[in-house]
Amino acid sequence: MKRSAAEITNEYGPFPGVEGVHGVSYDGAHVWFATGDALKALDPESGKTVRSLPAEAHAGTAFDGEHLFQLAGNRIQKIDPKTGRVLSTIPSPGGGGDSGLAWAEGTLWVGQYRERKIHQIDPGTGTVLRTIESNRFVTGVTWVDGDLWHATWEGDESALRRVDPGTGAVLEELEMPAGISVSGLEFDGRDRFFCGGGSSGKVRAVRRPKRAKA
Repeated sequence: MKRSAAEITNEYGPFPGVEGVHGVSYDGAHVWFATGDALKALDPESGKTVRSLPAEAHAGTAFDGEHLFQLAGNRIQKIDPKTGRVLSTIPSPGGGGDSGLAWAEGTLWVGQYRERKIHQIDPGTGTVLRTIESNRFVTGVTWVDGDLWHATWEGDESALRRVDPGTGAVLEELEMPAGISVSGLEFDGRDRFFCGGGSSGKVRAVRRPKRAKA
């Protein structure tokens, strides 16, 4: 396994009235982050929040190109980002113990925190299609050019990990500085990860390492 230090390139926040950052997603222009009672849109270039939607938002967030998906207790809500209206709801696989959320390959990927699992689920029904085991707590999930990454957070330590989506084997790990936690994870499609900062109330950008060619 390749291990290196994470390179934090930007820190956003803390934001007024935000006690914690949970899930994060990216719609191609804005970083959406979950704050407990709202979904907020951050302009990563200016560092300013430009929108806020009232929502139950204590964990992972995802974007499918048109809609936001938000973990809300024991369910996942599909939300219209233009209006904030909840369009549909499916059960979450962890029954409330879920953490990360990502969209890839036409399906949702859901982290189950203390169970150390990642589930691929049907976005229409919530049916679990497959499960990947981890050996660490899972606090964020994202896909990067066909690679599955997830965040971990145990005690004082957090890291970003690239794992084999078939076996769960850890292939690469980016270690966050001591005391910096990761509560949500999203890739911007280019060269950086966005990471929720838990109770720090911050969002951080981490440089994606260059992938060695096979």
